[in-house]
Amino acid sequence: MLITLLTDFGTADYFVGAMKGVILTINRDARLVDITHDIPPQDIEAGAFNLAAVYADFPAKTIHVAVVDPGVGSHRRPIVVDAGSQFFVGPDNGLFSYIYERERDVRVFHLTNALHFRQYVSATFHGRDVFAPIAAALSMNVSLNQLGGVEITDYVRLPHLTPRFSEGKIIEAAIIHIDRFGNCITNLTPEHLTEAMIAAGASLTINGRKITSFRRYFAEDNGEASGDLFAIWGSAGYLEIAAYRASADQLLGARRGQTVQVISDE
Repeated sequence: MLITLLTDFGTADYFVGAMKGVILTINRDARLVDITHDIPPQDIEAGAFNLAAVYADFPAKTIHVAVVDPGVGSHRRPIVVDAGSQFFVGPDNGLFSYIYERERDVRVFHLTNALHFRQYVSATFHGRDVFAPIAAALSMNVSLNQLGGVEITDYVRLPHLTPRFSEGKIIEAAIIHIDRFGNCITNLTPEHLTEAMIAAGASLTINGRKITSFRRYFAEDNGEASGDLFAIWGSAGYLEIAAYRASADQLLGARRGQTVQVISDE
């Protein structure tokens, strides 16, 4: 069984190794894949975006363990999400919000059977003591019922990804993630901003800077100098604001959550 790990733990300490050890103690045949452990500390939104961008690349029945957990040790619930023919294990703090939005059939279960946790549960390391053993149990075909899974509908969600519309036109999008290259990833998809709209002269404005250039790939030569801003469809399926050989977020003074105005006559 395939189990992925996504955390904000980094790799300098023992945390990721401990989670793997717990999983392999329960299921020696588990196959473990690291998605990333470099999510900025306690950055739930960054964890949610990265998980949503990658989960569909994995086969059915994959178990994703995601731990970005500022509320560890508090009353926030440990959950399992059954969606997209895969399982997602982690804290109920909004980390799986974009999975909820992307998948049509979603079931969320609060885990209540502590018998499947480690015998001693640290108040500071539920990744090792709660989420790792739950993932391992799922990989051994332990049912959600045996795990004490109580289905819930009041799970925590981040703000919706959908841009704001008026009279059928997009008037306001937002930056939902900034990657390590400084590309500003918006919540616009080809469904929201069509090729016809782009061909008709659609433009983006952020912090007073207007962007009218759309590229197919980063090095496409449309006459811009190095550092000029353009829009491009990114690999996660969202429109990104980028700059060739430069950081768009630094050029724009942009930050996650900022508004992107969209103007289109189509």
